[in-house]
Amino acid sequence: MMSRFRLVAIAVGLALLVAGCASGGGTFATPSGVSPEAMVAQIRAAAGQDDTELAVQPLRDPMVEDLRGQALSLEQQRRYADAVAALEQALELVPDDPALLQERAEAAVLVGDFATATRLAKRAWDLGAKVGPLCRRHWETLRQLRLVAGDAPGVVSAQVQRESCTVAGPARY
Repeated sequence: MMSRFRLVAIAVGLALLVAGCASGGGTFATPSGVSPEAMVAQIRAAAGQDDTELAVQPLRDPMVEDLRGQALSLEQQRRYADAVAALEQALELVPDDPALLQERAEAAVLVGDFATATRLAKRAWDLGAKVGPLCRRHWETLRQLRLVAGDAPGVVSAQVQRESCTVAGPARY
C-alpha cells in the first residue's frame, strides 16, 4: 500500500516537472508574488524622466544598436529568451558597456535568471558612472532581486544606494 502511494506520488511529481519544462515561457510569479515583467517595469521607472539631471551617454556602435533594437522588439513580443540571445551577441562586441550589461540584467529578470541578473547589475554598476538614471536602474534591479529573496536589510541598502545616484546637472544659463 505504501509503495503504491509512493509510486503515484513520484509519477505525479514527474508529470508536473515535465509540464513545467514544456511550458512556453509564459508569465510566472516570483516567490514574492510579483511578475518579472512588473519587476522590470519598476527597474525602468527608477531611471526617471527628469532632463535636469546629469546623465552620461556614450557613443554607440551601430551594430550593437541594431542588436539592442532587436532585443527590445523581441521583448515587446514576449520572446524573452530570444531577447537574451540578441543582448548576448551585443555583449560579445562590447563586453564592458554598463548600459548593455544593465539591459542584459533586465532580460535575465524576465527569464527568471535572478543570479545572472544580480551579477550583471553589479558589474554594470562597477563599470558605469556612479550617478544618474542608469545607476538608479542598477540599484533598483538589486533592490527588486533582494525583495524576491526576502532580504529586508538588502532591500533597504539598495534603496539608499539608488537614491544616492541622483545628482543635479550643471546649471544652464
